[in-house]
Amino acid sequence: MTRQVVVIGAGVIGITTALELQRRGHSVLVLDRTGVASEASAGNAGAFAFPEIEPLATPGIMRKAPKWLLDPLGPLSIPPAYALRIAPWMYRFWRASRPDHYGELLGAQARLTGLSREALGRLIPSVNGEGLLQRDGQMQLYEGEAEFRASLPTWDLRRKHGIEFELLESPAAIAKKQPGLSSRFTHAGFTPNWLNTVDPNTWVDHLAAAFLDRGGQIQRREIRALSPLKNGVLVVCADETLDADKVVVAAGAWSHHIAQTLGDGIPLETERGYNTTLPKGAFDLRMHLTFSGHGFVASKINGGVRIGGAVELGGLTLPPNFKRADVLLQKAAEFLPGLKTENGTQWMGFRPSLPDSIPVIGPSPKSPHVVYAFGHGHLGLTQSAGTAELVGALVGGQSPPISVSPYAATRF
Repeated sequence: MTRQVVVIGAGVIGITTALELQRRGHSVLVLDRTGVASEASAGNAGAFAFPEIEPLATPGIMRKAPKWLLDPLGPLSIPPAYALRIAPWMYRFWRASRPDHYGELLGAQARLTGLSREALGRLIPSVNGEGLLQRDGQMQLYEGEAEFRASLPTWDLRRKHGIEFELLESPAAIAKKQPGLSSRFTHAGFTPNWLNTVDPNTWVDHLAAAFLDRGGQIQRREIRALSPLKNGVLVVCADETLDADKVVVAAGAWSHHIAQTLGDGIPLETERGYNTTLPKGAFDLRMHLTFSGHGFVASKINGGVRIGGAVELGGLTLPPNFKRADVLLQKAAEFLPGLKTENGTQWMGFRPSLPDSIPVIGPSPKSPHVVYAFGHGHLGLTQSAGTAELVGALVGGQSPPISVSPYAATRF
């Protein structure tokens, strides 16, 4: 069996990329071991977080890490069983957070996010997707003057990049936009152009349906290996071997295992995120809320409320610790006193993260016929449309709309 382009991964990056390749005239087959939107794309917060241009690897973050790591249920944790394994990744993360690297990472993140905002604007009408979007804005909340003042450099950074926002400096000003919050939140920043989908799973399903309607194919296959050919790639599946002219690897947290079969060692790790989705009527949530000092968010999902976030650096095989979801929900009940916490559904997903917070987008060093598109961390949904346009240009041998050199796999 021969396909011009095989996309490995049916999450938001893979499906959005498949649509873009299809638009450019390619015959596209999508392969995924579990199906469409069955991993991180199914249960995330549903935000197109375009104002979030600052990489996680920021100067000074390692001074905060020990305090966080002392709390096994805090915003950042590493299970003891995984601590030694992740030590090399943490060292790379520390190096990436140094001031001499920060400017480059910030620029790369901002350019990709800016492109993605424009690309999403092109994608929405092409798939009749406006009905799946919520244009309600986002509010980032702070407890007290000191926490608010400490955040101001980030807001200055957003201003320099043309991001519209409004700073609120009293509980009364906050309550005008979002009633029902605890008075402990005294300051906030409101970003009106923040965008959410009604449900990230529904969004990816909608894109997949458009892809199929236009002649694309999606198959459940377990990928065992990739092998370079002179003019293409051999895709070794558990049940069959396929030939492809080009392969795009967009398999999220499993992508580095596929890359390793080509001989590419890419230091991808897994941020395990937890959430609880509450049914309709749980709270009158007017917009996406970010509880800055606690590492979690509240977002509207299908008329209900999803409480989730935090980071657990625990790989792919350790059992989930749903006490983390319980803690987030307990905090949310304190911060949103009217929140009804009954009948929630818990979830854990794997965010694919690289130590410098920047994804890998570009050709494999081992084969020009393999293009990587993974490692977006918290910003997979946000950066999906821009990544798709970059990959579309690379697969077609055209100049991408922005330079892909900052995202090269060779940087590691």
